[in-house]
Amino acid sequence: MLLFLGWCLATYGGFINHNFLPPPHQVANAFIDKLFDGSLLKHIGVSLVEIYTGFLLASVFAIPLGIFMGSFRIVAAAIEPVVNFVRYLPVTSMIPLLILWIGIGLEEKVAVIFIGTFFQQIVMVADVSARVPRELLDASYTLGATRSQVVSRVLFPATLPGIMDTLRVTMGWAWTFLVVAELVAADSGLGYMILQAMRGFHPDVIFVGILVIGVLGLLTDTFFKWLRNHYLPWANLH
Repeated sequence: MLLFLGWCLATYGGFINHNFLPPPHQVANAFIDKLFDGSLLKHIGVSLVEIYTGFLLASVFAIPLGIFMGSFRIVAAAIEPVVNFVRYLPVTSMIPLLILWIGIGLEEKVAVIFIGTFFQQIVMVADVSARVPRELLDASYTLGATRSQVVSRVLFPATLPGIMDTLRVTMGWAWTFLVVAELVAADSGLGYMILQAMRGFHPDVIFVGILVIGVLGLLTDTFFKWLRNHYLPWANLH
């Protein structure tokens, strides 16, 4: 609320030129125009398909690898050096190469999001897995559980709260990678809409894109919170 009041004061009070910071009503009008001409929904749909495809693919592979890397030394020895090397490489520097290899379509955006989140997720999930009490696993073996049963019925459930937190954090990074990829090379999407607005000097449309991304990110974060509270209520009892 304070941020909004400051925005109103700066624009309606004449402290900032509207060409650089448009007033709220101008942004609202731009939002309505983009909504009713169908372009906003089109760009939102494209960006959602790209980000959820890349994020889902990264998570499906990163979660099991991270669990195994954090719990089994042989797995950590095999993949940890590669993971630690790649995760320090700036994803944005790979975009020109990905464009050369894949083009500027859906596949390139998915690849950027996958690379940007996959290796970070592995490390974060591995840390979660490594923090599972060893006594819990030893007790399971003592009671006669096999290794596969320990992994599926003890280790994986014990890591779920931490995995959910990891997904919440890395989803924010995924939005950043998506917008960067769309700003560099795209023909649709929210990042592309922002870039076109910048070229046409329409700051109100730029604000529309930024605010829409913020709202979509907030909704996704709220969904992850709901999943955690609804399906993992015991995780909050400590």
